[in-house]
Amino acid sequence: MSAATRIGRRAIRTTNAFVNFCMLVIILLLLAFGSYAMWDSSQLHGAASAVNYERYRPDLENDADSFAELQAINPDVFAWLTVYGTNIDYPMVQGQDNIRYVNTDARGRHALSGAIFLDFRNSPHFTDFSSIVYGHHMENYVMFGELELFEDKSYFDARRYGMLYFDGQERGLEFFAFVHADAYDTTVFRARIVAPEEQQAYLDMLLEMATHTRTDMSVTIEDRIVLLSTCSPTITNGRDILLGRITSEVQDNPFPAEQTNNVVEILRIDTVTNWWFEIDLLVQISIATLILALVVLVIVVVCRKRRKGDIS
Repeated sequence: MSAATRIGRRAIRTTNAFVNFCMLVIILLLLAFGSYAMWDSSQLHGAASAVNYERYRPDLENDADSFAELQAINPDVFAWLTVYGTNIDYPMVQGQDNIRYVNTDARGRHALSGAIFLDFRNSPHFTDFSSIVYGHHMENYVMFGELELFEDKSYFDARRYGMLYFDGQERGLEFFAFVHADAYDTTVFRARIVAPEEQQAYLDMLLEMATHTRTDMSVTIEDRIVLLSTCSPTITNGRDILLGRITSEVQDNPFPAEQTNNVVEILRIDTVTNWWFEIDLLVQISIATLILALVVLVIVVVCRKRRKGDIS
């Protein structure tokens, strides 16, 4: 075998080894990135689930102190919002601006899912004619991710009531319209509308914009209305808004079983999707090490076969 042939074969083996090493690095990076993405998504949606706040839900009959416990953790907590037949069942906060709770949860901790919060310009006693409540649109129907479903007429028709707790009392919510709006439309996102003629013009505008309304409801400027607003997943800078009015009568939740099933189904999906993060850390490390070892073993075997082929 000539020297040139040996040098050529050595160059080929070196090139193959370098290519295999690069492939291994790429595989490991993809595996690490994919694992991190799954972990990050699991953490984000898990932190935003209403299940995390169940223990603080105000129950005037059994435990009036549960809500006070959350207020002791974060004094900005002042109300509780429930939309019957959905997973929207959260404490409500109000900051000194509309930025703080975009990335801060109801406990006052940093969280990309944020919190359900009232516009800082509105009264926390809901004495304004219109009050604007914001929440992130998120997957798995957490936070305000379910509001987009109200665009479906049958879904809107079936979910008429909710509950709003503030100032130590429960009030009813009766939803009367669903609206699409632009995030920068200042004619929609107004607070503290005082003059009766402006209130009437504002209400007329919302009803005219509405995709759905309830023909058997008559909302007037004597009512106090609430706008539940979130990002629209289909329109750039779009907002989905569910409009309701505050009532003195609290309706019974007609969907207790369905609401529970929704939560269970979401958790089941999360469990299947993110099973990796439900097992012990040592088991995770062992499985990851085994996978990496198998990948390295396959690459080594392939390299050896190629070298034997070159020699022969």
